[in-house]
Amino acid sequence: MTIGENKSILIAKYVLMTFFALLTLFPVFLVIFGGFKSLAQLRLDLFGIPDPVMWSNYLDVLDPKRSVFFKNLVNSTFIMVMTVAIGVVFSSLAGFAFSRIDFPGKEIFFGFFLVGLLFPPAVAILPLYVELKALHLLNNFFGVILPQVAFALPFQVMLTRSFFNQIPVELEEAATLDNCSSFKFLIFIVMPLSKPILTTVSILAMVGSWNNYFLPLLVLNEERFFTLPMGVMSFQGQYIYNWPLVLAFISLAMIPAILFYMLAQKHIIEGLTGGAVKQ
Repeated sequence: MTIGENKSILIAKYVLMTFFALLTLFPVFLVIFGGFKSLAQLRLDLFGIPDPVMWSNYLDVLDPKRSVFFKNLVNSTFIMVMTVAIGVVFSSLAGFAFSRIDFPGKEIFFGFFLVGLLFPPAVAILPLYVELKALHLLNNFFGVILPQVAFALPFQVMLTRSFFNQIPVELEEAATLDNCSSFKFLIFIVMPLSKPILTTVSILAMVGSWNNYFLPLLVLNEERFFTLPMGVMSFQGQYIYNWPLVLAFISLAMIPAILFYMLAQKHIIEGLTGGAVKQ
């Protein structure tokens, strides 16, 4: 293959990737610009540039007297932080156990654990609701947090175990000679070396929790407990005839998830490919 052919293929790849990027970003920009328009502009010129720019839509959404955006934001943040913290702790412990500790039936238990990847959360909604009601976790943030952690754990453990397998055995042997227990080896050696995979697990859990709508809808019934996705639906119900205001609310709700990916995309790639080397 000549240099000219390589260059043509490279240009074609960039053109194709640019096309799909614009195709993906177009609805996002449409929502953001729609939030800067009046209702008349939105109806008459959906794809045009806002003229004049209606900053009042975003200011109204951020006004605590008119919307509960900040309350929804705090609720979503609390649920997200707790989901990430609990998930990272348990996935690290389980991944380390399946990677470094020998016990009877380890592979069988690991395979059984991964069966959870085959079942979507929607399948368990009815028994989950009954269980949460029995535990008095309805209208309780932990009624959302604990199931989110449970449903995410199989994938998280698979990632952490795969990454921990890449850490040299000689490092553990040297630590053992220095009277370092398995727990200390995990905390002081493995965890600092596992920043890429732990960041990946955290970011995926963050975005999954932030965008989760179905589970909070099942568990949280009072408006003071609503998360941002539920807040969008509630806000839309209140201002169904004021779509620019609704689009402004949606735009502000998207910002945290977009920032999560932008700030951590490098670590996500490193974490997902870190365990790809065959042992």
